[in-house]
Parts: sequence; structure tokens; C-alpha cells
Amino acid sequence: VQLQASGGGLVEAGGSLTLSCAASGSIWSIKGMGWYRQPPGKRRELVATISPSQQESYSDSVKDRFTVTRDNAKNSIWLRMNSLKPEDTAVYYCYAAVQLAATTDWDDYWGQGTQVTVSS
Repeated sequence: VQLQASGGGLVEAGGSLTLSCAASGSIWSIKGMGWYRQPPGKRRELVATISPSQQESYSDSVKDRFTVTRDNAKNSIWLRMNSLKPEDTAVYYCYAAVQLAATTDWDDYWGQGTQVTVSS
């Protein structure tokens, strides 16, 4: 199973970016998907999650600015980031809770990370 993330870049404060992440491989089912980020010198933190039924949740720091969406048929998620702030600068990682067969456990898989830099 591979998760391929893309869409990061350099943007000015107040700008917008959309991150994409697609899961591929021998996948039976995907449960939760979402995004984490790791700011420079800090620990990885949860940004947003989305369930198969499209139930979304966000950290307080991004609520009302970021939107997570999901396409179950494509095993893909997106993160639309609006009103970006310098403190949003981080490496963003997507993840998916994946089941490889009907009788196996769920395991978390991670994308390679994509850099988002917000200039002031």
C-alpha cells in the first residue's frame, strides 16, 4: 500500500493551497483518512480526519479555514487550506487506516509528506 501526497508549496499569508493524497495497492477497505503536520522543531500534530461516511473533524487551529474531502471510490483525500498563516508552515502527511483483506487487522499507512511554507 502506498500513499502519494502532493500539492505543497510556498504561499503568502492569506493565500490558499490544496493538498492531495491517493492510496494505491492491494486494499480491501479504508476506514479513517486524514492529515497530520509537523512544524519545524515540533512534534507531529493532527490537522483533520474524515470517515468513510464523510464525517469530518478538525484541530482548533485550522477549524473554519481548512476543509478535508474524500472520494471513497478513488481512495483519495484532499485538504483545502484557506487563509493560510505563517504558523501553518509544516510538512503535511496524509494517512489511511487500511484493511488488506476482510479478515486482517487495520493498519495505518502514511504518505511521504509534502512541504507547505507560508511567508509573512
